[in-house]
Amino acid sequence: MASIALASILALAAGSPALHAQPGAAPNAELITARNAQEAELQKIADVHRSVMMPMRDGTRLMTDIYVPKGRTGGVPLILSKTPYNMNWWDVRTGAPRDVSAVLTAIKRGYAYALQNERGHFFSEGEYDILGPPVTDGQDAIEWFAKQAWSNGRVGLIGCSSTAEYQMAVAGTRPKGLAAMIPQGFGAGVGRVGGWYEQGNWYRGGAVQMLFITWLYGEQNTQRPQFPASTSQEDLTRLRKAFDLAWGAPRVDWAEALWHLPMQDIMKAVDGPRGVYADKMPVATGGEMIRRTPNDPRWYKGGLYNDSMPFDTPALWFMSWYDVSVGPNIAMWQHAMKVASPEVAKQQYAVIAPVAHCSYTRATENTVVGDRSVGDARLDYDALTYGWFDTFLKGEKTGLLDTLPRIRYYTMGSNEWKSSDVWPPRGTTPTTWYLTSSGSANTMNGTGALVPKLPARAQRDTFSYDPMKPVTSYGGNVCCTGTAIQAGSFDQRVRETRSDILVYTSEPLKEGIEVSGPISVTLYVGSDAKDTDFTVKLIDVDTEGRAWNLDETIQRMRYHTGYDKPETRMEPGKVYKATLGPLNTSNYFKAGHRVRIEVSSSNFPRFDRNLNTGGDNYSETTGVTAHNIVFHGGKTPSSVTLPIVRTTKK
Repeated sequence: MASIALASILALAAGSPALHAQPGAAPNAELITARNAQEAELQKIADVHRSVMMPMRDGTRLMTDIYVPKGRTGGVPLILSKTPYNMNWWDVRTGAPRDVSAVLTAIKRGYAYALQNERGHFFSEGEYDILGPPVTDGQDAIEWFAKQAWSNGRVGLIGCSSTAEYQMAVAGTRPKGLAAMIPQGFGAGVGRVGGWYEQGNWYRGGAVQMLFITWLYGEQNTQRPQFPASTSQEDLTRLRKAFDLAWGAPRVDWAEALWHLPMQDIMKAVDGPRGVYADKMPVATGGEMIRRTPNDPRWYKGGLYNDSMPFDTPALWFMSWYDVSVGPNIAMWQHAMKVASPEVAKQQYAVIAPVAHCSYTRATENTVVGDRSVGDARLDYDALTYGWFDTFLKGEKTGLLDTLPRIRYYTMGSNEWKSSDVWPPRGTTPTTWYLTSSGSANTMNGTGALVPKLPARAQRDTFSYDPMKPVTSYGGNVCCTGTAIQAGSFDQRVRETRSDILVYTSEPLKEGIEVSGPISVTLYVGSDAKDTDFTVKLIDVDTEGRAWNLDETIQRMRYHTGYDKPETRMEPGKVYKATLGPLNTSNYFKAGHRVRIEVSSSNFPRFDRNLNTGGDNYSETTGVTAHNIVFHGGKTPSSVTLPIVRTTKK
């Protein structure tokens, strides 16, 4: 069962709205009483050091709250959560302390606990850039903690989303004292790893993942009140009861706002704050994000991890199938095992849950992700979390590593947790199915099919892609888009009546198959546009005809041969081979189900619209309609390769 303790860690580290009263709502007396009781208990069992302004090597000071067990004998280890989110100890809207159950749990288990705001956020000094560069801030903080008189010299990192994403790059600096880490939903910290050039979830296949625009709206606010450097720790702690410096951002209907063109002006159009998204920023911090190409050297100036950096820290990696970046996450875990020292390489473990971003502890006896039920996906995360830290921060013989599989993953469809010592699982057989049709795969009612044998006859399917009328996203592997998209699995038939979606479906399966691992897609395509995109979704069609999306990907054609030298334009009449970045899942297709592939040229606003002009896309306001072709059969074997683990009757 998912633990309350880890749920509290995730919520506290992520600045969860669950910890706040709704604007204008009357304070909840029961909540205030409970929070005051927590605070009183905390004061009894911990030495509380709030509003410590920790100095970095350049003199910038970061706001830090530190809690150390009372009555300790000898040094104690520290659990650190470094975050861009609001970590103020006081909830100014309820007039009560915030939930500190995560801190209480850590203290009772013999750990010190600390929260620290990234540079340029809230009470922390300096200018903010994504992932809190310079990366030396994390190194400085860890080494500062390890030297404290109450410390045993060991620090562990924990957090989900932006409280996890900085961890890899900081570990790459090899700070003295870093003993273990538990990154969760950490994809936006992965820059270039294992063939992925996402640059922290900014790109996928060269297309912009628009989730960052909505996220930055609330996070890049560098204009904020600041108190004099002479303000005492006591005064700062008291002032935080009245000023938490959180930006009360007006609510935005992102389902409408993300349509604005040019894309570089979306933040201005919603009266959002100036910052790293599109405004001029110091080159030393990488400059504005919207103008960076996938392999722009500016990506390597900040806090993203890339595969030229070392990694040698024991890590327990948490991922989820309906998160935005399970592919890069898996690649990062595999990369860590490859580059770490032999001993630490054996101390890299992974868990992949069937949930959305940072929703591990929300799994229930009947876990529903989107509209799809995936069964009882609960797991004892508390036992994993503290078993891990007890092993590496306290040096205890917990026995955890004797029983922990290298990777524990959840297979949807059969709805069960499984274990493996490698990924994809042993016995996996890559099996290629080919796209075919009689020339009219448009819509789910067309003639598109997936077949196990390459058709000898070459055929083609055509469709028109108008960027002013894109295929709109419905569910998916995404996060952080506000009202624009709900993550998860939904019946895609509501979109599959569009003529600009090609649908290829297998015959009903005679026996069930488990598909676990990376799914590669190769398309032979053409277009009369200078540049365009091709999108793919992998779908499980059940016996009632419901089409459940599993994963999705995209390829911007200017980058189809790589990200170093993009092609300037496509040529009409030319056939291009495009290998799309792999999809990833673990799904059991039951007997009677069918495997389906959707192909189109848009999945908006999951990804930005290609305006098809061949221009920079972010500064343009007018697009052109592309007439796109998917070739299949004969010498143009468009295909999907599935990692089939085994074929069994169920």
